[in-house]
Order: sequence, then structure tokens, then C-alpha cells
Amino acid sequence: MLKYIINFYRVSMPRPCNGESLSEQKKRLKRLQWSTFLAATFGYGLYYVCRLSLNVMKKPIVDEGIFSETELGIIGSVLFFTYAIGKFTNGFLADRSNINRFMTTGLLVTALVNLCLGFTNSFILFAILWGISGWFQSMGAASCVVGLSRWFSDKERGSFYGFWSASHNIGEALTFIIVASVVSVLGWRSGFLGAGLVGLIGALIIWRFLHDTPQSEGLPAVNQPKEKKEMNAVETANYNKAQKQVLLMPAIWILALSSAFMYISRYAVNSWGVFYLEAEKGYSTLDASFIISINSVCGIVGTVFSGFISDKLFGGRRNVPALIFGLMNVAALCLFLLVPGVHTWVDVTAMILFGTSIGVLLCFLGGLMAVDIAPRNASGAALGVVGIASYIGAGLQDVMSGVLIEGNKTVVDGTDVYDFTYINWFWIGAAILSVLLALLVWNCLLYTSPSPRD
Repeated sequence: MLKYIINFYRVSMPRPCNGESLSEQKKRLKRLQWSTFLAATFGYGLYYVCRLSLNVMKKPIVDEGIFSETELGIIGSVLFFTYAIGKFTNGFLADRSNINRFMTTGLLVTALVNLCLGFTNSFILFAILWGISGWFQSMGAASCVVGLSRWFSDKERGSFYGFWSASHNIGEALTFIIVASVVSVLGWRSGFLGAGLVGLIGALIIWRFLHDTPQSEGLPAVNQPKEKKEMNAVETANYNKAQKQVLLMPAIWILALSSAFMYISRYAVNSWGVFYLEAEKGYSTLDASFIISINSVCGIVGTVFSGFISDKLFGGRRNVPALIFGLMNVAALCLFLLVPGVHTWVDVTAMILFGTSIGVLLCFLGGLMAVDIAPRNASGAALGVVGIASYIGAGLQDVMSGVLIEGNKTVVDGTDVYDFTYINWFWIGAAILSVLLALLVWNCLLYTSPSPRD
């Protein structure tokens, strides 16, 4: 059985060329490249619909007395923790897998989990299922990155990777629009069913349009294989030394903490923003979800243009834009959380600023700044440290937010009344700490030269 599973997910065998001319091969390669890129981008966006579905339904679930705010926080954190572990393990597995089958499996399982959650009232079962979903969610990004590496040359991959990076923003926007619409009309249980059906459609799209390797389609490899398949003893020693160096670099850990606090503010809005607008400002589920979706749309702009911003406007320096957009993140949260009363234009403006700033910070604090100062042959290790810290921060945020929200709730005339004072400063404080921690490595980033990498 195990052997069958391993063989099923093994990289596809090369297929012989069918006698096409060079021009015909190029045309077919271009068509399959676009098919794979669009399937990866759209498919990974639908991963997010299944991942964020719960965030739209928290208030209706609490209102029905199914789970408390604290329990919802714990459930949310379980996904982040299993996702963090999965990102590490599935990154290694994806390199050795048929990415079509690997990515399809991940979305298929998380879609089925969403379908099941619509019929679940047990806290333990809900948390277990959501945790399973988190691990399978981690199969998506790894598959996409491997796919882009297999199908695009080094010169092309950067541009396509930049646009693919916006897929999570597309998925977030779709979640806050589609799932919220279903919940508003049919209730929260139908919201999970809707997210599950969207996930199943996404799995079919990936299965049909995402291709494993050019060789499996009877085409030559896009990237020429390296002359040596294995590193010699000296190279292995250098590789191990570089990875150890990353783990001993204070700057890497400071950036990891900075990213973790940034992720707290990011997922505070994505996980609890709809709940906050409903409970504090009286928006409907649909209106609250629409406002939160604005940050996802604007995040696309920030993500896509982050490289241009640093390379063209700041001469390749990441510290200055990281400071500017970090402060913008703080300002956006203050505007969103501290302005009293219901002012739709204020909340919309806050989400525009928040989404744009988070889009840029995800690229800089979420990895690029750490890669800049890490040895060249240990970039993956640097990204791993930052990635794990980021999602641990996101997970702790969900627990803390749930506890603080429930702990400051009172019942007045049978109605839940929330005091968000502590939660406001928790979220804003996290954004401020992210900026301050990034400032601690300012000179390190400012004076980075090729020599520390070698």
C-alpha cells in the first residue's frame, strides 16, 4: 500500500518527443507554461477560500452558542501550528513529487474538511479537522513554487513568481465576498459547504490544467540540469556551515520576530476583522466582509510592486520601505480601531492602507530581508526560520485574541456587549513592535555587501 502511494506521487516519467518541429515545441511549451501558471495562481487562491472560511463565520457561530470566542481562537491557532509544520515537511516532499497530484490532494482534502465542518458541533472534532486542514493546506505553496521552478527559466521565474505571490490576496478577497454572501443568505453551516464546493472546483482545475514537468509532456527541460547531482565533501561542509551560520545570526532571529509580530497584525484583521466590525460597529456579515476584502485586493498591489519599490525607488535597500510601510501598517490599524463611531469611508481607507502595507511587508519582513543578509547557499534556511516564527506568531495571535475578546464581554439585556480596548492595543502594539525590531537591524541591512554572503 505504502509503495503504491509513493509511486502514485512520484515525479512523472519523461515522455518521448512526438516529432514536433522546434517552433511547434516552443508554442506548446508556452501554452503549457501559461496553463500551469494560471492553474497554480487560481488554484492556490482557492486554497485560501478553504483556509479562511472560518473567519467569516465566527460571529454567527458565537451567536448560536456553538463555540466561545476562546474556543474559536484555539481552533484557529491549531491550523496555523499544523500549517507551520507542514510548510517545512511538504517543502521537501514537493521537490520529489508529481506536483499535479500533490497539489490536487492538498486542496481536495481541505475542501472535504470544510464540507464536514458544516455538520460538526464538537469542539474537539472541529479542532482536529481544522488542524488536518492546516497540514494539507501547506501542500499548496510548495507545489506552486516547485512548479514555477520546473516550467520557467531563471530569467522568467522572478516575474511569474511575483504575480503568483498575489494569489493569496485573490483567495482572501474571494473568501470575504463569496463565503460571506452564502453565510448572509443561508447561515454559517452553508458557508462551510460553499467553501468546500469552491475547493472541489479548484481541485478539478488543478488536476486538469497544472502540469508536472516539461519532460512528462514530451518537451525538453526548461532549466538545464546541473553537471553534478551530488555535492562533494567540501561543498557539503560549506553548506552545513552556512546553515549553522544562519541559526547563529542574531539579525535573522530579530527579523523572524519582526515578521512574527507583523503576522499577528495581519491575521488579527483577517481572522477577527469581520467579527470586530459586526460586534463593535454593527455592520452586517456581508458589509463587514466586503470592507475586510478591500485589504486583500490592495495587498495585490503591494505584493506585486514591492520589488519595484525597493529596487527602483530605494536603490535595492529594504530597510527604508520596510520602515515606511511598517509605520503605514500602524497608522492603518489606529484608523481602523481607534476612530470612534461608524464611518464607512474611514474603515475603507484603513483597509486600503493596511492591505498595501501588509503586501509589501510580506515580501520584505516575510523573507527577502533575511535572504539579503544570509549566506547565498543558506537562503532556504533563512526563509525557514522566518516562516516558522511567522506562523507561530499567527497561531498565538488567534488564541490571545479569542481570550481577550471573550474576557471583556458582558451581557446586557440578553445582548453580548464587547469592550475591545485591550484587543485594540494588542493588535496595534504588535505592529509597533514589528517596526521597532526591524529598526534593530537597520545598519546590517543598509551596509550589506556581497562579502558576508561568501
